[in-house]
Amino acid sequence: MTTGSARDEVLARIRHALSASPTEPIEPVRGYRRTGQYSPGAPQLLDRLTERLTDYRAAVHAATPRTLVSVLEAALDGTRRVLVPPGLPAEWIPASAVIDDGGMSPAELDAVDAVLTACTAAAADTGTIVVDASPDQGRRAITLIPDRHVCVVRAAQVVQTVPELLSRVDPHKPLTFISGPSATSDIELRRVEGVHGPRTLIVVLLSD
Repeated sequence: MTTGSARDEVLARIRHALSASPTEPIEPVRGYRRTGQYSPGAPQLLDRLTERLTDYRAAVHAATPRTLVSVLEAALDGTRRVLVPPGLPAEWIPASAVIDDGGMSPAELDAVDAVLTACTAAAADTGTIVVDASPDQGRRAITLIPDRHVCVVRAAQVVQTVPELLSRVDPHKPLTFISGPSATSDIELRRVEGVHGPRTLIVVLLSD
């Protein structure tokens, strides 16, 4: 078959397909599970979130309001420069921390050892945490560039499903969805961490 006749054959088939009566579109099934069986902050959800995050190679530590400071100190052990957003609760801020004023360049942020933030919400089923640039979470760059991210998740912020998670976030804000440390794989499936965000994620689950 020559090039011309092959092209003519293809075009003829396309014309035939286009001339056929269109079929009615198939409406996709949308039986999504929009709510979970557990209420926000239930112990089962905290256990599931811990399991998922651990699978993703994040470190997870439990804390109470009474032990939070000591747990944060342990999570930040060995760091010299810790950056915090301006709206972080004062009692969480280490004495040596620097409060981000928005003026640090990407290169300066890269020299920071760790960042400490709060979060907006978390989904236990997927092990996903959302930060949205609120005052206690800071601008997006500070949670993407420093090599270590210590994130405090309050128990009441943990829901079961992604639809529940999405109902708690503002879509007009710059949302970052975090499921473990940043990681990718090359063509040979060799895992490389820290490419698109922090190499180390430490989550502190704060009970009410």
